[in-house]
Amino acid sequence: MYPYKILGDIDLYSIFMLIGVLVCLVFIRLLSDLRKMRATWTNLALFNAVLAVVLGYGGAVLFQAFYNFMADGVFEIAKNTGATFYGGLIGGTAMFIVIYFIAGHFLFKDGYHIPHLRTASDMAAPCITVAHAFGRLGCLMAGCCHGAKTDAWYGIEMKYLGYKVVPVQLFEALFLFALCAVTFILFVKKKKYILPLYMAAYAIWRFVAEYLRADDRGATLVDFWSPSQLISVLLLSGGILLFAIELWIDRRKKGDGITAPEAAPSTPEEDA
Repeated sequence: MYPYKILGDIDLYSIFMLIGVLVCLVFIRLLSDLRKMRATWTNLALFNAVLAVVLGYGGAVLFQAFYNFMADGVFEIAKNTGATFYGGLIGGTAMFIVIYFIAGHFLFKDGYHIPHLRTASDMAAPCITVAHAFGRLGCLMAGCCHGAKTDAWYGIEMKYLGYKVVPVQLFEALFLFALCAVTFILFVKKKKYILPLYMAAYAIWRFVAEYLRADDRGATLVDFWSPSQLISVLLLSGGILLFAIELWIDRRKKGDGITAPEAAPSTPEEDA
């Protein structure tokens, strides 16, 4: 834990967050090149990812403010409101999809972006996990999102608390780096159902990890679940539903003798 300023008003939390975003953008470029996506599509994905991060952070703060309102009846967005990953994920994803289709409509007269939405969704799995992993290391430095008090050997002392806690942030970062590696390899090998795998795997992890957490994030309509556990159940359900939809589409294409579209090489004009 080191929540102190090291470069002006910049602390390690901000630095790890920035590293996560930069690595995410590198992943987008690398994975797009591996699939030989059009340069215009890659640029759209990169630009869209930056907007999704910015707007997603707003969603993260908004969701936390709503949780606080559920807990104490006060809805306030201020410097100390806090943020929640699920809020950022939902807000960022919604913005990415909206911008993807609106911008894609004008950029691709042949509708190139439509069949490659699945490429974007599967690519999102390793990109989101690597950014999230570095973000959790930032949480560890800031001393937030920690676990319950413990005397176990793996506990980490939080200076502002004066005792050791379960380093849930570190455990989650390690899990996310592992999940990132798995989804990255699956994408490189052109496997399918990568996004549903990410959704299910993270939902299960987060639901269980919440029992180790000690920082209250508000109440929900389900008294025995935390807000993150409730969203985890919804995320898992969404992952299963998405898997079923993609499986149905694949079987229908196979039955009709239709093959999935391949990424066409970029033209000189598109690389300009």
